[in-house]
Amino acid sequence: MSFLDTIRGVISRRVLLNYRLDPDVLQRALPAPFRPKLYRGRGIGGVCMIRFKGLRPRFLPSWLGMGSENAAHRVAVEWDEDGELREGVFIPRRDTNSWFNKTLGGRVFPGIFNRSTFEVREADGAVAVRIVRRDGGEEVAFSGRPAERLPQSSLFPSLDEAAGFFSLGATGYSATHREGHYHGMDLKCLTWSIEPLDVEYARSCFFGDTTRFPPGSVELDCALLMRDIDHEWHSRPDLYLSREKSSLTRRCT
Repeated sequence: MSFLDTIRGVISRRVLLNYRLDPDVLQRALPAPFRPKLYRGRGIGGVCMIRFKGLRPRFLPSWLGMGSENAAHRVAVEWDEDGELREGVFIPRRDTNSWFNKTLGGRVFPGIFNRSTFEVREADGAVAVRIVRRDGGEEVAFSGRPAERLPQSSLFPSLDEAAGFFSLGATGYSATHREGHYHGMDLKCLTWSIEPLDVEYARSCFFGDTTRFPPGSVELDCALLMRDIDHEWHSRPDLYLSREKSSLTRRCT
């Protein structure tokens, strides 16, 4: 859907705030035919909070690139696509402080964004991010400090195991203004480094909504941090709900 097939830049900071979720409850929160991708019997969702710099179409020099703060609520999913099993993430909500992203997202490049205010503090390796919606409500609040290892309560037995799981979620699809029509992007990290964070506090309006996730169906799992990552975004073909509504297809129905 986009002439910007490849966008390149640097991820100055990327926080992955992760929750483990009851798979049956999570399934009800997803549009068909996306299904939760399970890890040790639990669904995995969270918020990806990213600061970009030098973001631009690949054919432009880096000094013409733009910086912005962005966030995506995401859920690890799988789906059937034209007879093949696929996996990635479904993105129910995106936030940005960029007028450019808000205006052109879903038109010139994939992804429909909500324009929000980002309050960010970083010092001595610690990072705190608060996202406030246009109506003044808090969408996300997070604070974390560098840690030596994942919390003992995490589903993931090691940092390498967690990094491997989330690297498989590089393909993301999000809804458009048309029901059953989804835009997709691939994230390709050209460099890679990741470390755990000790969560001081974490709040998410989406995952904290008890009408969507009743008490006991969602638990904080872990938080991960990436810095100074050269990367590219590649457009993926649009997907459409099949006539049978049991799978997705690249053919517009």
